[in-house]
Amino acid sequence: MTPPEINDPAIVAEVRAAFERYDRGLEENDVPVLDDSFWNDPLTLRYGVNENLYGHAAIAAFRAGRQPVELAQRARRLENTVITTFGRDFAVANTEYVLLKDGRRGRQSQSWVRFPEGWKVVAAHVSLMVPPGGA
Repeated sequence: MTPPEINDPAIVAEVRAAFERYDRGLEENDVPVLDDSFWNDPLTLRYGVNENLYGHAAIAAFRAGRQPVELAQRARRLENTVITTFGRDFAVANTEYVLLKDGRRGRQSQSWVRFPEGWKVVAAHVSLMVPPGGA
């Protein structure tokens, strides 16, 4: 098997654009953009800070039910974002974030796949880091 080309600059740019579109959707609570960013399939999953969501329908229902005030409390700054592509059709995006309200730190990772309709998240994980000695 021939190993895939890793980090072709053009592919990295495509995935970064999809990642940034999704992140803007988070900041603006643009539910249609958030829904469109995930693969519309029961196999899609998102592990959140307080929820495990299986399937696009569950992810979309979660997004639709969030309150804007809750999102305002989650304003964040991204740090150390790393996007790695493997070939032309698969990528991972990992980033750290800082919640602006209280300085808590978290991490998120996403697996992206290129489909005919564009780049979609097929799996995502979001977590808050617990400080040493914290609960």
